[in-house]
Amino acid sequence: MLVSCLAGVGSAMLLLYPDKALGRTSVKHTAKHAPKSSTAFAAKPVAAPHRRLSPKDVTSSKDEVVSVSTTRHANSRGGGMMRVETAPYGIQTISKQFIEARSPTSTALDLIKNLPSVNVSTPDTSGMQGGSIQSRSLTDADMALMMDGAPAASAAYMAENVDSENLDSVSILPGSSPIDLPATSAAAGVMQETTHDAQHKHGGMMDFSYGTNNLSREFIRLESGDIGKTGLRSYISFSNTHARSWMGAGINERRHLDFGIRKDWQNGSFAKLFMSWNSEDFTIDRFPTAAQFYNYKHTGQGYGRKAGFDAAGNDYWKNNIDHWNQIFLTAPMHFVLTRKLSFDLRPYYNIGKGWDGSSSGFAAVGNTTTNYLGTPIAAGTPLTGYYLQNYARQVGATAILGYDIDSHNHFEVGYWYQNQNYLQHFPVSITNADGSNPSPNALGSQIYSGGKRSFSGNRTGFEIHSLFLEETAKYLKNKLILNAGFKYVMSNMWYDRYPANSQVGQNLTAPLPHFSASYIINDHHQVYVNAEGDFRQPSPSGIANSSITGTLPKNQYSIKEELGYRYHDNYIVADLALFNYNITNRLLTTYIGNGQSGVVNAGNQTARGFDVMLSAQPLYGFSPYVSFEYLNARMDSNLAAQDVYGVMSYMPTKGTQAPQSPHVLANFGLTYTNKGFFANGTVHYTGPQSVTLAGDQRIPGYVTDTLSLGYHFKPFYYAKSPTIRLNFTNLTGSIVRTGSNGVGNNAYAVRLLNGNMTKTASSAQFYVEPRFSMTGTISTSF
Repeated sequence: MLVSCLAGVGSAMLLLYPDKALGRTSVKHTAKHAPKSSTAFAAKPVAAPHRRLSPKDVTSSKDEVVSVSTTRHANSRGGGMMRVETAPYGIQTISKQFIEARSPTSTALDLIKNLPSVNVSTPDTSGMQGGSIQSRSLTDADMALMMDGAPAASAAYMAENVDSENLDSVSILPGSSPIDLPATSAAAGVMQETTHDAQHKHGGMMDFSYGTNNLSREFIRLESGDIGKTGLRSYISFSNTHARSWMGAGINERRHLDFGIRKDWQNGSFAKLFMSWNSEDFTIDRFPTAAQFYNYKHTGQGYGRKAGFDAAGNDYWKNNIDHWNQIFLTAPMHFVLTRKLSFDLRPYYNIGKGWDGSSSGFAAVGNTTTNYLGTPIAAGTPLTGYYLQNYARQVGATAILGYDIDSHNHFEVGYWYQNQNYLQHFPVSITNADGSNPSPNALGSQIYSGGKRSFSGNRTGFEIHSLFLEETAKYLKNKLILNAGFKYVMSNMWYDRYPANSQVGQNLTAPLPHFSASYIINDHHQVYVNAEGDFRQPSPSGIANSSITGTLPKNQYSIKEELGYRYHDNYIVADLALFNYNITNRLLTTYIGNGQSGVVNAGNQTARGFDVMLSAQPLYGFSPYVSFEYLNARMDSNLAAQDVYGVMSYMPTKGTQAPQSPHVLANFGLTYTNKGFFANGTVHYTGPQSVTLAGDQRIPGYVTDTLSLGYHFKPFYYAKSPTIRLNFTNLTGSIVRTGSNGVGNNAYAVRLLNGNMTKTASSAQFYVEPRFSMTGTISTSF
């Protein structure tokens, strides 16, 4: 039991001393069930419910020696690229060993690139921006992106959440989502970032990185250690990053602060708080068309921003800046109330403000606009348009009451509330004389018409109330685990446009059943089945950028089934998952421009396939890892389209390959460790894929690669772990497209079902793999 407690729910010390929690002097019993895994999808062995040790349990008439040993990598294989899992659903995890080998500039997206169920596209080499995810014919917009169990920033802005040094693990649940998860988009599963827990000893760590594109980054973390006998421990960290854009001109800067504090009680209760602040200014990327990409590939002529004032196109990089400030906070708490009763509360809060500026052309001849003093604006004056986010705010909480009915059954009931509100405007200002964009709030640059500032905008958001219940039963000495639950989501959405003050709204509901069963055949084999309903609600930002003509987009709904098998022993770990998705009211992201995306309904879709992963413990220092996915995703509907005469008809899309759904994904990784030396290399392959609804534009398959090299030196004075490492990406310098930024309707004229051709074409724009880069890092703990 002692070993089980150490590996599963904490230290055996929690069982040997009197309980103190919630202001009580003593609690006679501890709850049998640990907090739910949606807070951190950790691998925990399945064990019998824990009981309190009595004096006779630890007293012996003979001399005894108890030896307990463990390692931080005990459940991690393939150099941290895979972890031993026991959950009754598919889960793929990158652990700390792999994270520590990669560049500190890595975001969560960079870290998961070699998992079998995802294809990741990133636009930069410095880690200051995010990117996009494709997963089993869906995208990151369909995925719940979580941090410590709370909704986090979208994949496009993943770097805003946390520094990589403060990440303990990143997990992908490609086909499922825990029923208590506060998510409005889990059709493609969940990506969960688990943050660092403050250490019990005071100290800290620091690192410095320098690399390609004039990258420089500094990071420091200070640990308080245990604060007296309060049970509190905390840390605070700060990083500063500076880099040039890899394509075209531009300077990107980021400042980030993380803070964490944790309080533990002896009976297993705990309270944790994580807060981050992020401030950044980066050049807005251009996503090239197919013609621009091929021109770059064959001639070397780039498609990035201009290095100086552009009198012809007004495309100076300083006139295309994303400025953003954000605060993120989550505070999961678990309280053991009695031996059988527990309570979890998980509040979260996130607010961001900022703006994107870009060229709005030039003042026209005969225009009647003026500045704030009423002076007419001369024809030909360069103008800057803004996507001004006055605020993007979300606040919510999940409350769960858990009860052990008996030694086999655990029941939970919970409530989830969330309010998300976006307010944005689209003003225009006079571009500064040097070609840079002013703040949209700078009075001297604002444009007026008829004595009023041009200040169109909208407010959009939603409010959610959700109830859920769940029953978990364990039988056959906990080898058979059955779980069934039901979640009902009630949502009120709104969309108000200014200055017309027109309003659109709707009330939506989503019934979400969940069922899973897991059977542990023996110490090496496990099988499981998982089935559930998931939904995706249109995001407020996506609605704000879309053309709304009286009704809002409908919820996307998915019915998903998953069948899995796992094997592990002292040498290898293998994982096989078969999946089937049926999707109605498919929501697709459409690229608007200037880094903004909209959303539309695009009929129904079916996706099925399998994932396989295999990794091994080190053999002569080498730890291999391989993974593979086969996907067959088809559209089930013909999509409405307008012909050249303005008559509505349908594109013949039924039965065609769904966009952004490559048939094959494959990965290989190899880690080598020998004394202080370590190295890791990865290769990723993505097969050909369609990038338009009509299927008339595709991108070929491609290969990407990375390499990490490093050495751990012996401790020296205050430097406890001096380390140097080099990280390389795109070793071969490949110029390839890794995905599309949203999808187009059709790249060329398409014949509709009524026999006529389409009226217009709307091709895709692409992510391009950034050029070869190298980052060098020196680091140490102290």
